[in-house]
Amino acid sequence: MLTILIVTVSCNRKSEYSTETGYEVITDNGEGTGTTTWTPGKKYLLDGFVFVNDGQILTIEAGTVIRASTGQGENASALIVSRGGKIIAEGNSVSPIVFTCEGDDLEGSVPVFAKGLWGGLIILGNAPLNNENNEAYIEGIPVAEPRGIFGGWDENDNSGILKYVSIRHGGTNIGSENEINGLTLGGVGNNTLIEYVEVISNYDDGIELFGGSVNCKYIVSAFNGDDAFDYDLGYHGKGQFWLAIQDPAEGDLIIEGSGGQDPELGQPYSLPIIYNGTFIGRGNNITNRTIRLDRFAGGIFGNSIFTNQHSGIYIQYIENYNNCFDQFQNSNIRILNNIFWDIAENLAYDIFNVYAQNGENIENQNEQFKQYFVDAENTVSNPEVEITSETYRILPQGNISDNLAPEPDSWFTNVDYKGAFLYDNWARNWSLIHQSGWIE
Repeated sequence: MLTILIVTVSCNRKSEYSTETGYEVITDNGEGTGTTTWTPGKKYLLDGFVFVNDGQILTIEAGTVIRASTGQGENASALIVSRGGKIIAEGNSVSPIVFTCEGDDLEGSVPVFAKGLWGGLIILGNAPLNNENNEAYIEGIPVAEPRGIFGGWDENDNSGILKYVSIRHGGTNIGSENEINGLTLGGVGNNTLIEYVEVISNYDDGIELFGGSVNCKYIVSAFNGDDAFDYDLGYHGKGQFWLAIQDPAEGDLIIEGSGGQDPELGQPYSLPIIYNGTFIGRGNNITNRTIRLDRFAGGIFGNSIFTNQHSGIYIQYIENYNNCFDQFQNSNIRILNNIFWDIAENLAYDIFNVYAQNGENIENQNEQFKQYFVDAENTVSNPEVEITSETYRILPQGNISDNLAPEPDSWFTNVDYKGAFLYDNWARNWSLIHQSGWIE
């Protein structure tokens, strides 16, 4: 975990109505939000770090907009669902729930690409991590705050519901280059429902998963400043129908996968299963990688489209030490039946790569991984996902139905195409990336 600047959270009562602004100003003096319901008929403003404490349930009704005070460092604002707390935020495609910054009128007053204006949404649970104590402090929260601890032993832990939720313009820096992710999921269990969630224009990662087993379906990570998706500490959930669009001017990896930290080889391993993604990079003239796996991380990536990124997939090798190449040899890294286009100059041989941690000779390892591109029935072909300076046509026009890998289990929706979309745009109406015209 990162070294975190200690910030003292100075707060008043849980909420106070401001006649001047019309906002219900939400603060936290340690009591959390309480068990309460936020409704679309009110205006809410998060002021500082606001927690849903252990045993509390925050219900947010469809159509509710939650704004947060802008500011960096000790003036940062964020909503944190503590371990043992729950959030029930269930919007719909017509009336999504929106988290954004103060001053956003939802009609263009805040530019789409504006970043770092408030913190983000953090959810912490009791599901397993792979560190020695099975607990950790989440990044982005002061280490002096005990409600920032996450992790446990309950794979089936339930932190609530996020459905049709748009999280916009977050990622404020609380100090020491420590930004908050748009959506942070720490030790979240697989009875938590996360579907139709957008993170857009966050200064740091879009979505980061620290351990846990939560499953995520219909997810958008767009125009974020670092990685679109990031997982580590033994995350072993499932994902399907993920859309990533990297900011053309910023952004790093589309997916960053890491294993453990203390110890690096702890179990459960970081082994998510992700099918039917449409992953669009920031341009093939920028030397960014599509996926990078390190610290004994694994993962299964199938039936997806990867396009518009300079470099392909890289896995780590360290001589005489357990590493990602070992996970590949143990079938804990599988990259199956995907389409690659405008990546590594469309040379199949250059898309899969092993990289040496300490300058080791990796010629043999590299050849094995490169051959796997063909063995696992990946292809270089044009899915005809059109990218212009003004829009992304995410509904493919090319052939995306050939040579499919079977769905791993019954959680996955059985579809006969690769990528996150066929004819229907499930991000339509409720997401900012659609409302602002960046996708059709």
